[in-house]
Amino acid sequence: MGRTQLFDTDQAVRSARAVFWERGYEEASLPELERATGLSRSSIYHAFGSKRGLFDAAVASYLSEIIRPRLLPLTPPDVAPDAVTNYFTGLRAALAATGTEQSHNGCLLLNAAGAPISHEAAVSGAIAGYREELQSSLGHGLAAARPAMDDGARHQLATVLSSLVVAAMTLSRVDNAQALATLDTALALLAD
Repeated sequence: MGRTQLFDTDQAVRSARAVFWERGYEEASLPELERATGLSRSSIYHAFGSKRGLFDAAVASYLSEIIRPRLLPLTPPDVAPDAVTNYFTGLRAALAATGTEQSHNGCLLLNAAGAPISHEAAVSGAIAGYREELQSSLGHGLAAARPAMDDGARHQLATVLSSLVVAAMTLSRVDNAQALATLDTALALLAD
């Protein structure tokens, strides 16, 4: 008979996500993860299989709780004409707020992109999937904002805007002022 789980899995994953977001996968130690989650090492391994399994759960929660809610207004069928501008305004506000995980640590996935774990297929796939989802969502927002724009120009602008998001989220960790300036550039492009 299996052991009964006596903890909130979602809360444990959120707590671990904060450690991975701050420290990165490689630097997050099991003792740190135990302290953050309140779980013993054996409970972490029992519930998630490994530190890597816990990281994968943290990435999934990051996408579902942080990234996708912000992208939701940009997904069809009913995208408002101002949704893409609102996305950038909201992201800028999130990065401008002092003391938040996003303003202090940037993007969990983009941080992982610069670390050795990015060479693992599942992680590189998650990073690529995020970038594709971001670019596609921004393309939908642009279609609503600029219905007369041709497909090629819309794709090109969505590529530039998604690149500016990636740059801002990467810079936020080390130079928040430049991250905000990068998002201001995106907003200026949208105002043209």
